[in-house]
Amino acid sequence: MKDKRILYVSSEVVPYLPETEISSMSFEAPRMVNKQGGQIRIFMPRFGNINERRHQLHEVIRLSGINLVINDMDMPLIIKVASIPKERIQVYFIDNEEYFKRKATLSDENGKLFPDNDERAIFFAKGVIETVKKLNWAPDIIHVNGWLASLLPLYLKEFYKTEPLFTESKIVTSIYNQNFEGTLDKDMKKKVSFDGLDETAIESLSEPNYMNLMKLAIDNSDAIIKGSEDLPEELDSYIDGLEKPTLGYHSPEEFAEPYSEFYTSTVLQ
Repeated sequence: MKDKRILYVSSEVVPYLPETEISSMSFEAPRMVNKQGGQIRIFMPRFGNINERRHQLHEVIRLSGINLVINDMDMPLIIKVASIPKERIQVYFIDNEEYFKRKATLSDENGKLFPDNDERAIFFAKGVIETVKKLNWAPDIIHVNGWLASLLPLYLKEFYKTEPLFTESKIVTSIYNQNFEGTLDKDMKKKVSFDGLDETAIESLSEPNYMNLMKLAIDNSDAIIKGSEDLPEELDSYIDGLEKPTLGYHSPEEFAEPYSEFYTSTVLQ
């Protein structure tokens, strides 16, 4: 992995949020690449329940200050950064007062999804890409984790398809057993189509449930990793029915060599 550039985009990363399959692998995989001499960047949302003082987050003025248009509204993008202790790994946080100030992640205290999660997903995807453009850092691989990040492959393939910084980038999406009940906002397709994305490319967003979001991410990715041992059967079959390079599940104790081999010998070939 020496000198390879890998951009990790995740809805959750330890130690900033509690330990789950997604948050753990979104830390362990970058750490593995870092130790092998690769260059990494990690992006995640700056959810309001992340303790900024404890984790020493601070705003990066030179990266903040642009507005992203979400559903015909200008939404200010704020970029914060922190370092994971003892690892010499920087994490970039996508922030916005409207979307990420509340003291929770994806649902309220009753477990109900926030009604603007669709707009938060759009903002997160566009915010990551615009910040990487400002950094002028062309990744070899973009590795996506978690359904809140699931629009990133779509936006890279459609909205930013002429952006020279990403022309050589390969997109890898990890699929986890992290379902949610119901759907996101029924107008999600209309909000995404406001960005001029091809109607046929976003047809599945007519019903923005978990399965359709992940299928959209899979369709716009170059390779897939099965991040959970047991995936929903519908997703498992969908992945197996495609002719995309796919890496099967590997536990946190044994993932390093298979991931590294998959990155170098399959994704980057």
